[in-house]
Amino acid sequence: MPGSWRVIEQKPLMRRSILHDQGGFLAGLPPLRDVITRHGIRAKKSLGQNFLLDLNLTHKIARAGGPLAGQVVMEIGAGPGGLTRALLAEGADHVIAVERDRRCLAALEELAIHARGRLTLVAADALTLDEYDLWPRPSQVVANLPYNISTSLLFKWLERLDLFQGLTLMFQKEVAQRIIAQPGCKTYGRLSVMVQWLCTATTLFDVPPRAFTPAPKVTSTVLFLKPRPMPLAPAEKIKLETVVAAAFGQRRKMLRGSLKQITDRPETLLQAANLDPTLRAEALSVEQFCALAQALR
Repeated sequence: MPGSWRVIEQKPLMRRSILHDQGGFLAGLPPLRDVITRHGIRAKKSLGQNFLLDLNLTHKIARAGGPLAGQVVMEIGAGPGGLTRALLAEGADHVIAVERDRRCLAALEELAIHARGRLTLVAADALTLDEYDLWPRPSQVVANLPYNISTSLLFKWLERLDLFQGLTLMFQKEVAQRIIAQPGCKTYGRLSVMVQWLCTATTLFDVPPRAFTPAPKVTSTVLFLKPRPMPLAPAEKIKLETVVAAAFGQRRKMLRGSLKQITDRPETLLQAANLDPTLRAEALSVEQFCALAQALR
């Protein structure tokens, strides 16, 4: 396998599903807290770790994006395997669990044995992992994302949405609000525009700090991102990124001022896009940013 990662356990894909643990997948497993204690696993702040141990909540997340039967699901930051268990019990044909913390691998290897070919463990940094090299290739992402790399991962996946039918992701609530923000909101920005250009974003539910071990200081939110068949409006990606970064880089300025860093004639550019030069970045819709990108020469 290329890159700085390795597959720990990988067996052929088995075409069978267990819905809501009807096959008793969880019955033969020890309690997750016992697994954590036995392996001496403690969440590391440096890795953005907060473990989910509540079975009802992990199952709710696993099925939030729809039925998993027939799906190959990639999970990032599997930790000791709480959500991993739920994904398998909820009927995913195969789960690819990506985990860089080697302290968790022994616990996950035990789960892989129990899963009988339905779980592949990949010891890797998710930021450098090439999803196109995975086999079977993932069709869904379901993950309690490490807080410290969540937006970086999201921007990475926006480059390879052809792989995914959907992404069910947990973010800090503040980040989730930025993703779903609409024009006119203070939280509307570069993240909002780039995600909504390529995906529909739906808020599913909040998760309180007390649901995690250890409890973070912030509430989390689960979003479902559905890749669009086509971008919301036509635009070259590099030009769209350029105008969005310039506009929000000085968001308090009117567009005729903030766009001076990418063009000597910002008012001519705005006129070509049929936009009022006195508007500020947060007033523009995704489609208007696309029009601005198309007018950029």
